Amino acid sequence: MARKRRGLPIHGWLNIDKDAGLSSAQVVGRVKRITNAAKAGHAGTLDPFATGILPIALGEATKTVSYITDDSKDYRFTVRWGEKRNTDDIEGAIESTSDRRPTRDEIMAVLPAFTGTVLQRPPAFSAIKINGERAYKLARAGEDLDMPERVVHIQTLGLKEIVDSDHAIFEVTCGKGTYIRSLARDIAVKLKTVAHLSALRRIRVGPFLEKDAISLDKLAKLWQCPAEFVGLLPLTTALDDIPALPVTGPQAERLRHGNDVAVPNQADGFVCAMDGNIPIGIAKIEADRLFPVRIFNI
Repeated sequence: MARKRRGLPIHGWLNIDKDAGLSSAQVVGRVKRITNAAKAGHAGTLDPFATGILPIALGEATKTVSYITDDSKDYRFTVRWGEKRNTDDIEGAIESTSDRRPTRDEIMAVLPAFTGTVLQRPPAFSAIKINGERAYKLARAGEDLDMPERVVHIQTLGLKEIVDSDHAIFEVTCGKGTYIRSLARDIAVKLKTVAHLSALRRIRVGPFLEKDAISLDKLAKLWQCPAEFVGLLPLTTALDDIPALPVTGPQAERLRHGNDVAVPNQADGFVCAMDGNIPIGIAKIEADRLFPVRIFNI
């Protein structure tokens, strides 16, 4: 017999504004303690030194996490010129320095080289697996890693502010798998200097916006009256790009039991099957039949 999961059956999304110094897993743990949710997970890891949006899925919303991690994201980041660090961010050890500081015109001239589909080499201190081991574990052990390049997509990249001769602030919209630490490092290389990331804030993840995000402290205060809490977003938040398909009561029952149903004159593709206002699950239409893919147990 399966062991009953402890906690409450809460289903939906929280738009959390992560503080610096917390890992993504620690944020999930604190959300579970605050809400007493039986199940929780995050969509898209943020490094401990980074701040900003960390979407947290509760209950059956965890089945839609992949749709958020595949979404584009916006970041605001600060590059510190003149210091190369082994982690490519402020938490690492200084490996080399440079007296060269790029001008505004020089920075603007190289940015087009980092937009569109580009090749990027991830940092050695990352969670990517190399021969079955996490790269950061090998790097900490002193191994000299040759990280394989990967294709990433950067939609927009702009210089927002030159703070002083050592620091510049940028904003970027990018796709899944983009490392902002690598982007900062590579911009510096293109400018014939060295640099690292001194600050990083995620300001959008798909439909989750900075203006709507709440801190863990605020969540703890608001959750004292869960029945009145309005910050819990629906499970379907992650499925904005998937069309909803209403089904009848008998069809809903068949889908929930793993059976396909007839849906004549519907275009092939993925949909979110709906029983009134209740999402049944993600399903796929093929040749006028609707096949369940991921059913929500709510």
